[in-house]
Amino acid sequence: MLIDSHCHLDFKDFDEDRYAVLSRAKAAGVDLMVTISTKITEAEKIIKLAESDDALVCSVGIHPHEAGREPETSAETLVAWAQHEKVVGIGETGLDYFYEHSPRAAQQRNFRAHIEACRVSRLPLIVHARDADEDTADILEDEMGKGDYPGLIHCFTAGPELARRALDIGFYISISGIATFKSAAGLRETIKSVPLDRLLVETDSPYLAPVPHRGKRNEPSFVADTAAMLAELKGVSVEELSRVTTDNFFTLFSKAKRPVTQA
Repeated sequence: MLIDSHCHLDFKDFDEDRYAVLSRAKAAGVDLMVTISTKITEAEKIIKLAESDDALVCSVGIHPHEAGREPETSAETLVAWAQHEKVVGIGETGLDYFYEHSPRAAQQRNFRAHIEACRVSRLPLIVHARDADEDTADILEDEMGKGDYPGLIHCFTAGPELARRALDIGFYISISGIATFKSAAGLRETIKSVPLDRLLVETDSPYLAPVPHRGKRNEPSFVADTAAMLAELKGVSVEELSRVTTDNFFTLFSKAKRPVTQA
């Protein structure tokens, strides 16, 4: 059993063959997929998608790219959306200073509102961090001082310092297909230092298809290729890597229910 802890199955990239994509994922042993919200104005749409298949759950939240365009959303509003049985996480949120599609101040306010929603709901925070390692860690640590909350850094591409600071506050680290790229030797070195019991795997599809699928549209079935690379990197079997990352997922995403065959 594998879990794709982060994908975007609501995106138009899948409009022509979404059912086939889900079927291929299940055939590859991916029994659960978290389709991730990027816009609170589309929360109802993403929840309806999650309701359409037992192998889907979802999050609610506002991506940092959208922080300046979406309505400024309170923690209370996020918590209200999070009451739905299919919603298992808050986000994705965080900081992106690479593209800066939204003002940094708006991103930071958005980030803190999501953290408060996690503190109240006890659902995990799904963090996007790009070229903003120090501010990301500073905000996470500052907010942790106001009261604890669970979370993870998704699609981890940063260096050892953000990994260390995230792990120190109890966060998990989720690995995408980027770690399979030839150019990602430094990232693989950082991953070696992350304890196995803090790792998750994801696709972030339709983006970032892993080797040997680079250049193609990514999809949840490809998480198996990332898992295979990660198992080799950590010196364990694919079966052990799958078991541990699945257990890690259900520890963090405690609202999600294991498929009946895994109960």
